Amino acid sequence: MEAMDSTRAFVKDVRRVIIKVGTAVVTRTDGRLALGRLGALCEQIQELNSQGYEVILVTSGAVGVGRQRLRYRRLINSSFADLQKPQMELDGKACAAVGQNGLMALYDTLFSQLDMSSAQLLVTDNDFRDPEFRRQLNETVKTLASLKVIPIFNENDAVSTRKAPYEDSSGIFWDNDSLSALLALELKADLLILLSDVEGLYSGPPSNPNSELVHTYVKERHEGVITFGDKSRVGRGGMTAKVKAAVYAADAGIPVVITSGFAADNILKVLNGKRIGTLFHRDAKKWGPFGEVGSRGMAVAARESSRRLQAMSSQERSKILMDIADALEANEKQIIAANEDDVAEAQQAGYEISLVSRLALKPGKVSSLANAVRVLANMEEPVGRVAKRTELSEGFILEKLSSPLGVLLIIFESRPDALVQIASLAIRSGNGLLLKGGKEARRSNTILHKVITSAIPKNVGEGLIGLVTSRGEIPELLKLDDVIDLVIPRGSNKLVSQIKASTKIPVLGHADGICHVYVDKSANMDMAKRIALDAKTDYPASCNAMETLLVHKELLQTGGLNDLIMELQVKGVAIFGGPRASSLLDIPEAHSLHHEYGSLACTVEIIDDVYAAIDHIHQHGSAHTDCIITEDNEVAEVFLNGVDSAAVFHNASTRFCDGFRFGLGAEVCYQTFCSVVDIRVLSIT
Repeated sequence: MEAMDSTRAFVKDVRRVIIKVGTAVVTRTDGRLALGRLGALCEQIQELNSQGYEVILVTSGAVGVGRQRLRYRRLINSSFADLQKPQMELDGKACAAVGQNGLMALYDTLFSQLDMSSAQLLVTDNDFRDPEFRRQLNETVKTLASLKVIPIFNENDAVSTRKAPYEDSSGIFWDNDSLSALLALELKADLLILLSDVEGLYSGPPSNPNSELVHTYVKERHEGVITFGDKSRVGRGGMTAKVKAAVYAADAGIPVVITSGFAADNILKVLNGKRIGTLFHRDAKKWGPFGEVGSRGMAVAARESSRRLQAMSSQERSKILMDIADALEANEKQIIAANEDDVAEAQQAGYEISLVSRLALKPGKVSSLANAVRVLANMEEPVGRVAKRTELSEGFILEKLSSPLGVLLIIFESRPDALVQIASLAIRSGNGLLLKGGKEARRSNTILHKVITSAIPKNVGEGLIGLVTSRGEIPELLKLDDVIDLVIPRGSNKLVSQIKASTKIPVLGHADGICHVYVDKSANMDMAKRIALDAKTDYPASCNAMETLLVHKELLQTGGLNDLIMELQVKGVAIFGGPRASSLLDIPEAHSLHHEYGSLACTVEIIDDVYAAIDHIHQHGSAHTDCIITEDNEVAEVFLNGVDSAAVFHNASTRFCDGFRFGLGAEVCYQTFCSVVDIRVLSIT
């Protein structure tokens, strides 16, 4: 069985299931029977029947089928003059009588082709007022189930005495949705599945791209918040009727799933514990603010899966990454389509250009990500390395080994490619993972998460990597210091500070990427121009792009500074000055020397020497990546030893600071999830 969602674990104990199929699923838009969907429905029921489930079917559609047939009869039996007169609406009870016959004939034919038998049971509201009827109903269904015959229920509209409006205070049921809920209670079903023409209950109109599927309905949170649209296009009810029936059954202790009847295997997926459709469960309010997956449940699932992952060999974990790389390339079109939708929405919403740039997956990016995952898969095993081995006494050996951190909660910005890097690092190093990406990348993150988790073996479980979908879920996760081992926020200083103040969990926080390039008086100016241009213009939105250009004061007299500024301006870079540069060069003053532009703009400041450069970087930098351009090796050594940053370069662009380029496969805050690394690049010419 496939790995199941933690909130769907109850399906393991399901034996008797009631499936209700609505008119919109049974019929096409022209009123004719949807033969393909009915065939797929019967095939799924046959599969369940063979697995030992007791399946009871409640079907709508008789009135719709009968109406289509009677319209045809009226047409061929009417004169031309009759057809010119206003046409009266056909009697619904007559439609039901004609349609029921045709509907059941089709079910009988389809089940016969599958070597199965079905039985028709027509009921009315008044029938359930008779205790003897209810007793006999249970006996009949019990007998049919023992013979593996499929009972097919429908309201007997042809003789029902109830009149519209169907829902009233005296009614026991008023449509087939409420009938299915009533039967679930009466026949002691373990699960009720309501098939609809949409995937489930949405936070808004399903046609609205901003509407999200509600994976678990929590009455205390959703009632009065979610509004429903028009009734079904053909049936009596619609989503309102389904939700009322589902709440009724769930409150009585019978789980309900509303899902699409248009998919060929959704019923089987529900019974395999997959998180599809909308679940109604009496205990849902206990599952935390997520509804669909409680914060603790998600974290515990990640921990349990990570332990199974850690038990695997290095080769097995590498194989998972190889499968993920293949899956990324196989699903490139879907990934790009989702990302294009995110980018378009971000542009319409007026997001900053730098954010939109980070959000976009440019041509070739998916292939590049896949290749990076393969590089990581082929790297030396990060887990179990012996860092230190000490003989404490004869025969008593102490070893210090690298080991997984455990369960990581990582909050990252708009870059969807970060999700791939983070997930691949976690898998390679045997860690569980909870991911919260920016809302602007919702579609991209969702499809990437789906692609990645689909490649994780069943014996590990998709719960290894959980996707957190709302910022409101973070506070609950930050309380789980007994389950989550490390939080890594990738965002603003404000975000990092808020996270640190809100949790007992260790936080690895690195917010800004204020990178400096210092051009010394001895620099090769052609090299300096190339490095400065690359560091600023190759990808301005990246955290390793140059934000401040520091220039030795002697280059002001030699003209080297003017040449550097001109090269940058030709490439479209807006130049702002520090206090000294703005005064001497008559350029706009930067509002802060601690500023990350993330765009084609940078600050230029004039300084006295390498020691002043180091002091400036320590005062205004972010300890990310800083470099010196000089031909004087002694000055270079002073800079390399003096600057306290994660990466310090000599004659190399800050853009080289990248986990993939360093041979680490990827990095998150320079964290490989087994160890933190400081990088020193001596020289690239």
